Amino acid sequence: MAQTPETLRGWAVGRPGPIGTGPLRRVRRQVPVPGPGLLLAVEACGVCRTDLHLAEGDLAPHRAETIPGHEIVGRVVAAGEAATGFEIGDRAGGAWLRGTCGICAYCRQGRENLCPDSVYTGWDADGGFADFTVVPAAYAYRLPQEQDAVRLAPLLCAGIIGYRALRRSALPPGGRLGIYGFGASAHLTAQVALAEGATVHVLTRSARARELALDLGAASAGGAYDRPPEPLDSAVLFAPTGELVPVALEALDRAGTLAVAGIHLSDIPVLNYRRHLFQERNLRSVTSNTREDGREFLDLAARIGIRVTTTPYPLDRADQALADLAGGRVNGAAVLVP
Repeated sequence: MAQTPETLRGWAVGRPGPIGTGPLRRVRRQVPVPGPGLLLAVEACGVCRTDLHLAEGDLAPHRAETIPGHEIVGRVVAAGEAATGFEIGDRAGGAWLRGTCGICAYCRQGRENLCPDSVYTGWDADGGFADFTVVPAAYAYRLPQEQDAVRLAPLLCAGIIGYRALRRSALPPGGRLGIYGFGASAHLTAQVALAEGATVHVLTRSARARELALDLGAASAGGAYDRPPEPLDSAVLFAPTGELVPVALEALDRAGTLAVAGIHLSDIPVLNYRRHLFQERNLRSVTSNTREDGREFLDLAARIGIRVTTTPYPLDRADQALADLAGGRVNGAAVLVP
């Protein structure tokens, strides 16, 4: 393999604020040593709404000048002595969950996503908005060697968190699923639900997203605040809009469940008990994911031949990718390519 350069190019969150104020700034840094992890030459990195929340300050920074990005596809160019399971030249994926304590009650119960000491790629440590990054070997995913990196990248967060949200929604076999918002995560989640026999109704503000939903097999696609054509057994809210929580709850059938997929949500309006929660309707949050979620989803995505719709950007246009995401101008998933 080619010799690894001494410096990397990337983007860091400088002063968090509205995307129009330019919170991302270009950086050049020393290429990090892998330590107990894997040094990856980044082939592609998906742009997640969480990256936008970090840049705009909706999520408080955990450290200054962090390089965001946690949907990383790369090749191993170096490995620490304690890193096992990968060889130089292997393709590996880095995702949002970066580390847990392994000993708390949540970790011992298989709920490591709730570990109080969990850490995250692009929040607690530099991520993939760069041409090199380090990923802990124990939290890396083995990826197919020859598949298109751009189409693999969104699977590593948009896909995984959407999969967990779908499971949290308690969708019954052959059930009726409502999806609110239809971006990177939602368009992958819809395909999993359809492959498992669900009827899917999509509700989103974007006309282009509604077209994509119908093309993927959704039974209907309407506006974000529209009523679906039938009562829903389950719903997943992907849009970071608290105003849609009562809208989605009211669309549920008796005993239906709404799962809120985002890490950040604007304020939820006052709920009316009878209209929104009575008849045993359920409201659930979704917090990160476990590594087992990731392995299950990646295996499932390969089996069903999941179709990933992407909008690629060169790494030098990371700021534009985030601006387009904020403005609803991305079809499917935005992906940076160094």
